[in-house]
Amino acid sequence: MTQCVKTWRALVVCLALVATDSVAHAGQWQTGAPMLSKRTEVAVASIGPKIFVAGGFGGDQALEIYDTVSDRWERGAALPKTLHHAGAAAVDNRVYVIGGYVGGWQAVSSVYEYNPDQDQWRRRAEMPTARGALAVAVLDGRIHAIGGASRRTNTGAHEVYDPRTDKWQALTDLPTPRDHLAAGTVAGKIYVVGGRINGSYARNLAVNEAYDPVTGKWKTAAPLPRARSGIAATVLGSTLVVVGGESPSGTFDDVDAYDADADSWGALDPLPTARHGLGAAAVSGRLFVISGGPTPGGSYSAANEIYEP
Repeated sequence: MTQCVKTWRALVVCLALVATDSVAHAGQWQTGAPMLSKRTEVAVASIGPKIFVAGGFGGDQALEIYDTVSDRWERGAALPKTLHHAGAAAVDNRVYVIGGYVGGWQAVSSVYEYNPDQDQWRRRAEMPTARGALAVAVLDGRIHAIGGASRRTNTGAHEVYDPRTDKWQALTDLPTPRDHLAAGTVAGKIYVVGGRINGSYARNLAVNEAYDPVTGKWKTAAPLPRARSGIAATVLGSTLVVVGGESPSGTFDDVDAYDADADSWGALDPLPTARHGLGAAAVSGRLFVISGGPTPGGSYSAANEIYEP
């Protein structure tokens, strides 16, 4: 078995492991082709080598698709509705855009499924609790929709969607209701990090709570190093990586990595462009951080920055 030396300045240095299974310290940030439009509060998911960006302020209904191999963007079929603060996930070669806000800050319960082979959207069963600024995570082929807010009032709703049956099920509520949070699945558990109280980034949180599907219970895990919201998260190798965020004093360039086994956090090199309302995806061992606002509130960018271990 390959021996690994863990240090939190290096995150994880593993010799003889393929790039998709490890995160190396000797990495650097690169600039990829910018998005076709400037946006913030986007929904991002990936399938194979492609990243899909839907919704957001400034994006209207356009779906933008990034090929990580050719470093090129193209547009797919338009999202059926103009949404912002939605969640996105990919299961079985389909992209799902869940919840969000329309017409300002009206929370919706809609679920749209995108088929990239046919370049078509279709409506699926609605989420039981309408909300925006929620977090989504995939576990065992099902999509968990967690937290968020309706009319800027938090909900701890935790509902799971099975794309194969097109049905929703209510699960144990998130202990700390919050919005503008992020989530990721590591070692069979869902970790839900950061966020804010009732839409106010003056009330940011560092909380990290883990859901165990075996027991159906939540437990408290090590908090983020700094309280922040408007963040994005993805799983790179076996590590949960949380990027960006905002507060009244500005946006964050923080890139924090969580080791679930050790229940501890370490820092990776900071984002070249601090921003919030961004999206993150891990593809072929690289971290892609896309879109987002460079200043707190209503700001936009077409940024596409790539961390190469």
